[in-house]
Amino acid sequence: MNLPGARERRVATGGIDLCVVELGDATRPTIVLVHGYPDSKEVWTQVARQLAEQWHVVLYDVRGHGRSTAPVPLRGGFTLEKLTDDFLAVADAVSPDRPVHLVGHDWGSVQSWEFATVSRTEGRIASFTSMSGPSLDHFGHWIKQRMSRPTPRRVGQLLGQGAKSWYVYMLHTPVLPELAWRGPLGKRWPRILERLEKVARGDYPTPSLPDDAAHGAWLYRDNVRSRLRRPRADAFAHVPVQLITPTGDIFLSEQLYDGLDAWVPQLTRRSLPAKHWVPRTRPDQLASWIDEFAAANESALEGGLPVQDTVPRGAYADRFGGQLVLVTGAAGGIGRATAFAFAEAGARVVAVDRDAEGASRTAELARLIGAPAAWAETVDVSDEQAMEKLAEKVAAEYGIVDVLVNNAGIGLSGSFLETTAEEWRSVLDVNLWGVIHGCRLFGKQMADRGQGGHIVNTASAAAYQPSRALPAYSTSKAAVLMLSECLRAELAEKSIGVSAICPGIVNTNITSTTRFAGTDAAEEQRLRKRTSTLYGKRNYPPEKVAEAILRAVVRNQAVVPVTPESHAVRFLSRLSPGVLRGIARLKPPL
Repeated sequence: MNLPGARERRVATGGIDLCVVELGDATRPTIVLVHGYPDSKEVWTQVARQLAEQWHVVLYDVRGHGRSTAPVPLRGGFTLEKLTDDFLAVADAVSPDRPVHLVGHDWGSVQSWEFATVSRTEGRIASFTSMSGPSLDHFGHWIKQRMSRPTPRRVGQLLGQGAKSWYVYMLHTPVLPELAWRGPLGKRWPRILERLEKVARGDYPTPSLPDDAAHGAWLYRDNVRSRLRRPRADAFAHVPVQLITPTGDIFLSEQLYDGLDAWVPQLTRRSLPAKHWVPRTRPDQLASWIDEFAAANESALEGGLPVQDTVPRGAYADRFGGQLVLVTGAAGGIGRATAFAFAEAGARVVAVDRDAEGASRTAELARLIGAPAAWAETVDVSDEQAMEKLAEKVAAEYGIVDVLVNNAGIGLSGSFLETTAEEWRSVLDVNLWGVIHGCRLFGKQMADRGQGGHIVNTASAAAYQPSRALPAYSTSKAAVLMLSECLRAELAEKSIGVSAICPGIVNTNITSTTRFAGTDAAEEQRLRKRTSTLYGKRNYPPEKVAEAILRAVVRNQAVVPVTPESHAVRFLSRLSPGVLRGIARLKPPL
């Protein structure tokens, strides 16, 4: 196993030997990672490596997988009761005096639900983090509820999950799954994972995959039909549970967890824009959430206090908790509102602006609002070298950014013939090159990490609305819009979403700093005051734009008009661009 400092031991249970690997300081609290099907413990190596910095981490090969021995005969050797025996034997061997924090993926989660709900494990588990694997008992009740009271929605849910569960039917077929895994499927599986799930090759899958998958078919045969037909009525979790739901899971629908609160008194929900194999594709995020959840429950245990929900209660908290978000132009307006919205959702925030005092204030308030951590950085986004230094510092000190919001921008009004070359360079340097620098530097870090992410670029309704009064500003924002569309196409294969936000008329302080080409100081001041008054009367708050930004990331939206006028102009730009061209000829009443 490619993990420095790993210590291997054998644990005997029920006539078989389990291969158990330990990492980190054994005197610290223990986290046990349980793998799924058709995996071995190596699916967890990247997550385990990060957790081992703070925890005693334990991985083991489930019976019949990896370097653990298989039961003889196989039939009847993989029941949930025997898997529970295995878990207790491992827990007693690696942490005899204190409960362990349990984490399961896929079938590792399915069996861990059993561990977390049967009475004989009470006191041995401190917390349970589940991903991509429901309790068979909860699943059985979910099916019965929908069959006993069918509605169009419930029937649709049954049919949808039934289609996703096609592989379960196949695994119940005698002999054929074994032949497939030990034949062509086993050879092609690494390539299939790489193509469909973007799972990079490395120490996983291991050469034992064909035998692991053939043996593991009995996990389904020994348990699924019997439990779904006769689900336990007492399958209530006796430990706090963190449910992490990959929103792109091709095997499990999100609706499968409807009503889970009735079975889990202390439930924390998270969602992740990823497919099924998140231990390999999103190890950084998983390690962060597992660490946070286990630490909160460990502290509660030590203090003798009831465990509280560890997820902040703001909107989208289950999606952005613990993620690293960088916002430029964060000293005020839309940037500050966006930083606050991510902070309320539990994200760590980097507030960037050339106004050092304003950025510091944003970071300070973000921490008060709910950000686990927030930092202020001073930089001019138009300065390429300064941005390069910022990207290096953020990666080294805070981590790789999960969400980048390129929001910094300046206003410039005036006719084309009166706009000087210097004024053109100024607006393009900030509004366009600032976005290019951010996308190029932080986007590359996201792509190199290989765990996805999202880029938000603040464009404008002016990007698709021509105006005789805003040629430079409109050009810069139109370029941002097209850049976003191009990046979205390129970065999709890296699981990086890109959204262009087109706010419209929003009451921010950009009007107080907007330049007016071809005017003297007095006239410019008059025009600024007049424009600020108009925007103030419109009084559309930046908080609504911030909400649209978070929603755009969650939904991975491409182009997002925000205000009603922005929606209307976007519609006209598609339906009747000639109308907009006619409007563009009108002289603004300033």
